[in-house]
Amino acid sequence: MSAHDAESATLFVQDLRVASGANQTGVRLYNERLILSLVRRFARLSKVEVARFTGLSVQSTSAIMNRLQTDGLLKREAPLRGRVGQPTTPVSLDAEGAFSLGLNIGRRSCDLVMIDFCGVVRWREHVTFPYPTPSGIVEFARKNLPLALASLTPAQASRVAGLGIASPFELWKWAREIGAPTSEMDAWRNVVIEREIAAFCPYPVSLCNDGTSACAAEFFFGDAWRHRDFLYFFVGSFVGGGLVIDGALFPGRTGNAAAVGSMPVLAARDSAEAPAQLISRASIFQLETRLDAAKRDPSSIWRTPGKWDDFGSLLEDWIEDAAAALAYASVAAAAVIDVAAVVIDGAMPLEVRARLTKRVAARVERLDRRGLSAFAVVAGSVGPDARAIGGAALPLIKNFARDREVLFKDAPNG
Repeated sequence: MSAHDAESATLFVQDLRVASGANQTGVRLYNERLILSLVRRFARLSKVEVARFTGLSVQSTSAIMNRLQTDGLLKREAPLRGRVGQPTTPVSLDAEGAFSLGLNIGRRSCDLVMIDFCGVVRWREHVTFPYPTPSGIVEFARKNLPLALASLTPAQASRVAGLGIASPFELWKWAREIGAPTSEMDAWRNVVIEREIAAFCPYPVSLCNDGTSACAAEFFFGDAWRHRDFLYFFVGSFVGGGLVIDGALFPGRTGNAAAVGSMPVLAARDSAEAPAQLISRASIFQLETRLDAAKRDPSSIWRTPGKWDDFGSLLEDWIEDAAAALAYASVAAAAVIDVAAVVIDGAMPLEVRARLTKRVAARVERLDRRGLSAFAVVAGSVGPDARAIGGAALPLIKNFARDREVLFKDAPNG
């Protein structure tokens, strides 16, 4: 492990040291989750390294890690030879230790994924539509959930932790922007979607805001956790976001923290237009609108989010305008929350995300940031599936991560 990683591990464990339970069972559970979280962050660690970072004795660490191996959550790697003394045997997460389902409800598409304990997508289904309806989403889940479960062996199916739903809040408020009939979108007002899915799902069902879910995927499976405080943007059909403070996800009072799409920003580039919400400046539906106006087919945006058609100068113009708005929002947020980084991900090809991130960073440098601490602008590491993977992460967070990372609500009873 490098010196930088060792320092990151020390800070990470410090962040993890919250109340560990009032009894022996609570302490045991806390220590198990502490070790699982540490191994997840650093891929593979020896028992000696875990003991050093956690402050637990080598004997206690060894007992806990042996138990986690017996439970199928950790596995031994090949011994590391060529060093002074006895070879050490690192352990890593066992990908077969748990599985989880994630349902992402988007404004133009829907995804159902199955991930393993390491966050690798084992199964997926994707569908596009002009706009989402409760009945359509329920039917999609009802049809495809059995297919996802059929991809598992009986032993694997017994290790499914649950299903997490990533969904925008108050979908009915955005009918005009996505060109949907108000009457159709109003159906969302009276639907508790997690309850509808729970009626036929054999596992616990959870719900979280889609932006926070995407941030959870980046924090739980991605690289941005190395920044103890970061603001996260997910540029989808509508831009959304999430927030990590002091090494923990921060969902906010109502689960709607970092609702960056509603942030007021200056007009596109350097025009004299009045300020508007970020959602109208840095969302992919704006690119779709431009393509429609130019009589270009925008369907690849939603059909294959990882590979778009060549949109030429229309894409370049959208990147410039979106970058200007995201840079303004980033600096405004940094004035309130002293983040170390701004992370940009989205439902777009990786090369488009790279260009957008580079332009945001350049725009930030041009803004007046006197009185503010410097922050990095970096690309996310999960990509177009972040919301669905984040949804699937919710049951894993609930069952295997520390309590501070539990950020969602379960499906209502009855």
